[in-house]
Amino acid sequence: MTAADLPSLFLSHGAPTLSLDPGATGAFWQRLAAELPRPDAVLCVSAHWMTEEPAVSAPERNDTIHDFYGFPEPLYRMTWPAPGAPALAKRVSALLAEAGIPSATDTERGLDHGAWVPLRLMYPAADIPTMQLSIQPYRDAAWHEQLGAALAPLRRDGVLVLASGGAVHNLRALMRQGGPVAPWAKAFDDWLATALAEGRRAELLDWLDRAPHARDAQPTPDHFLPLFVALGAAGPNARGERIHQGFTLGSLSMAAFRFAA
Repeated sequence: MTAADLPSLFLSHGAPTLSLDPGATGAFWQRLAAELPRPDAVLCVSAHWMTEEPAVSAPERNDTIHDFYGFPEPLYRMTWPAPGAPALAKRVSALLAEAGIPSATDTERGLDHGAWVPLRLMYPAADIPTMQLSIQPYRDAAWHEQLGAALAPLRRDGVLVLASGGAVHNLRALMRQGGPVAPWAKAFDDWLATALAEGRRAELLDWLDRAPHARDAQPTPDHFLPLFVALGAAGPNARGERIHQGFTLGSLSMAAFRFAA
């Protein structure tokens, strides 16, 4: 695989404390980065940047946004000061415009924890130009797949399209003292892996009505919608391979997927 053959990815980013205690998921992210061709730039689609209409970030250098509360103090001292990618942001805006999707540009926004937590472990030198594209939480999976499809040409030019969210993300159902994986969470996680592997795109796009326990697995869609951007960026016939799996706190999936045609 060369940089021109980069897949698109979806990573379940878990809690910010993965930066302090990477565990099996952090070790996987490190291995994944070592196995992939080094990207020329990263376009991250994080669950934690939500706007009414698409927006692209274009600072010269990224600030590290600590967009969380009540966590250990060392987390707030962590940084991942990667250079921004204003030229890439312009191209992203142009590609979206060609697809009939207007977008705004934010020249000040840095990287939220959905972006920097995995990227800090994947590329610790923080030397890869990185930008973000926002999600629209009141729009559906098909809309986000359309966003991804517009970005597909970037993968041929060494840009890693990295979507970051949660394959199962129900914070109200967490078992903070530990415990077995909730059956409904496993059922949704396994449905997702199978549907992606088999290319059941119509079913995936209609996930709220066709996936088992969809509303338990994703009480709000924000952590799931980035997956469809990664899927769309891989092409109309793409399938997804689950390349990492596991649960934490009973109902938080750490699954990761690689998309390629």
